[in-house]
Amino acid sequence: MEFVVEPWHWFVLGIVLILSELIIPAFAALWFGIAAIMVCILLWLFPMMGFPTQVITWGILSILCTLLWFKFIKPLSTDKTKAGLSREATIGQVGMVIQTGLEHEQILVRFSLPVLGSDEWHCRCVTPVQVGDRVRVIDILGNDLVVQPHCTS
Repeated sequence: MEFVVEPWHWFVLGIVLILSELIIPAFAALWFGIAAIMVCILLWLFPMMGFPTQVITWGILSILCTLLWFKFIKPLSTDKTKAGLSREATIGQVGMVIQTGLEHEQILVRFSLPVLGSDEWHCRCVTPVQVGDRVRVIDILGNDLVVQPHCTS
């Protein structure tokens, strides 16, 4: 008696692999499970696929899913904030002055990416600036950032 692989076998394998990701934090099982469900769909569409073709297709799709994740999806999930990073990571960040004339000769600067966990900072500037000027962080002084006008040249 010959064992015939049905589409539901691949579906169950896919679900088991995806759920095993809860127990084994390797993250590869997720993509192997997705590939198994894709083979299930292909076998349903093309029932004449032989078992060796199914296994080779599953291997290729597993590799492709994993590579696509590393190439396109994982870069989207990287944390672009500078929260928790050192002083050196903060120095050089460029922001825009959104308010001047605050207490203690401070200005309010908004950064496009959060700096040390916040996108707006009270700053001290070494030279007078206007609202809309771009400034660059040159130092950290207590709870304030020290900035200077940013030259684009």
